[in-house]
Amino acid sequence: MSRRDSLSWTTDAMDWLSPAEWEAVRLSLRVSFWATVAALPFGLFIAYALARWRFPGKQILNGLVHLPLILPPVVTGYLLLSTLSPRAPVGAFLKSIGISFAFNWTGAALAAGIMGFPLMVRAMRLSIEAVDPKLEQAAATLGASRPWVFVTVTLPMVLPGVLAGAILGFAKAMGEFGATITFVSNIPGQTQTLPSAIYAFLQVPGGEASALRLVAVAVAVAMLALLLSEWISRRVAARVGGA
Repeated sequence: MSRRDSLSWTTDAMDWLSPAEWEAVRLSLRVSFWATVAALPFGLFIAYALARWRFPGKQILNGLVHLPLILPPVVTGYLLLSTLSPRAPVGAFLKSIGISFAFNWTGAALAAGIMGFPLMVRAMRLSIEAVDPKLEQAAATLGASRPWVFVTVTLPMVLPGVLAGAILGFAKAMGEFGATITFVSNIPGQTQTLPSAIYAFLQVPGGEASALRLVAVAVAVAMLALLLSEWISRRVAARVGGA
C-alpha cells in the first residue's frame, strides 16, 4: 500500500465518525483508562486482604466491595452525587482544594471505576487464593519481609489474574451508563461517554445511524480488550510456568 493510499484510508476511517462521535469515543477511552489505573492498586490490596488476612469486619468489607454489582447503577450515581456535589460537605471541601468530581470527566472516571471495582477484585482474589500459601511461608522463613514476599513470590504468580481483573474493570468502565449519567450528567465534550452518546442519539430523530456506528465501536473495543487480555494472560502464565 502506498503512502497516499494509507493516508486516504486513514482519512476515510476518521470521516466514518463525526467529530461529536469521535469525542465520545476519546472521552470513553480516557475515562476507562484512568478508572482502571486508579482502581488497580486499591483492588489488588483489597483482593489480597480478603484472600489472605483474617480481621474483624472481613465479611462486611467483602459485601461493600460487591455492593455496586447488586445496587442499581442509578443508586450508586446518586450516592456519589449526594456525597461529592459542591453543595455536600465532602464535595465542598474537595472543591476548595481544587478537586472536582461532579459534572466533570473525573467524576465519570470515579463512577466507572467504582462500578468495575467488584469485577476487578474478584478476578484478582481468585488468582491469589489459587497460590499455595506454603510458597509465601517458605520465602518468609528465609528472612524476606511480607512486602518483599508479595513482590517476588506472590505477584508474579497472580499477574495473569491481575491483568484479567484490569481488563474486566476497563471493559465495565467502557460500558458504564447509569451511575455515570446520574453523577456527571450527559454533557457533550465533557462527560458524554460512549454509552451516554448512544443514548443521546437515540433520543433525537435521525440519530439511529450515529448510535449504530458507536455501537460498532463499542463492540470492537470490547472484543479487542478481551482478545488482548487472553493473549497477555497466556504469555504471562507461560513465563511464570517456565515454558
